Amino acid sequence: MVYSELLGQILAGNEVPIEQALSWGELDDSQLNELFLAALQVTRYFHGNQVDLCAIFNAKSGLCSEDCAFCAQSVCHHSNIPVSPIPAKEMVLEKAYEAESNGVRRFSLVTSGRGIEEEDFEKILEIYEALKERTQLSLCASLGIIGHTKARSLYEVGVTMYHHNIETSRSFFPKICTTHNYDDRLKTIHTARKAGLNICSGGIIGLGETWAQRVEMAFQLKDLGVMSSAINILTPIVGTPLQKKPILEPMEVLKTVAMFRVVLPGSVIRLCGGRGPALRSLQPMAFTAGVNGMLVGNYLTTTGREVGEDIQMLRDLKVEVMGSCRKKII
Repeated sequence: MVYSELLGQILAGNEVPIEQALSWGELDDSQLNELFLAALQVTRYFHGNQVDLCAIFNAKSGLCSEDCAFCAQSVCHHSNIPVSPIPAKEMVLEKAYEAESNGVRRFSLVTSGRGIEEEDFEKILEIYEALKERTQLSLCASLGIIGHTKARSLYEVGVTMYHHNIETSRSFFPKICTTHNYDDRLKTIHTARKAGLNICSGGIIGLGETWAQRVEMAFQLKDLGVMSSAINILTPIVGTPLQKKPILEPMEVLKTVAMFRVVLPGSVIRLCGGRGPALRSLQPMAFTAGVNGMLVGNYLTTTGREVGEDIQMLRDLKVEVMGSCRKKII
């Protein structure tokens, strides 16, 4: 029932009822394979056999005024991470060239803080101008809460996508952040879209939310019409309020990925931070459970695995890299 009826619903262009998605929280292991198979078929139907690779550069680290419970960069917590200002343009270009040579299609600068101040923003714009001129990368940005003027400036220098996570569901958000609210995040997404930017948004699972709250987040992203949905899995960091939170089990992560895929059939489901510690040896299974996008390399305050390992995994799965800048199809 999970596979045949669900697949028929989606391929016919019908939305999955929220009640159905809520019921998947109770699926046992024997039923999960049917859900994964449906998710795989949805991926193939809407996106083919391709994966969209992206990479990020931590362009400003630490000293964030916000109190997000999961984040090591907050001044409200006591984690031991390096603090760094906007880097030299040449340093960013070097990382961008490396990403491009590995077949990465998208490249994003990420800055810590509630938003970005004007002096730093001007430096960021200069870096994007150089990236646009010297690479073939699709440029993305993740600079926190911004207004229309900054969003439009990003669009005009060649940025095509703005990344701004909603982090979790509206009902759970107050438990992980009190220094800004859910509507602040939604406003930034709407502002970036009005400025001409596509939207990548998602959140973190494993914060302590219920299955129903994960479903709530997925349906919020559906209502926002995001082009790309980033799924991170909490990696508990010493010094943050969630440092003792257990890491999700692999099958729970895969079930969540499959739910996001069938709720958001037209979006790129992008597996990001925390995938290694949570999925362990089951990382390849994510691509049979609905994933068709991946953040490669290191993350913001945690380390990813070598890009070559991910490339080999994709080769072994016979998956193609979507729109690789170097036209390198593997």
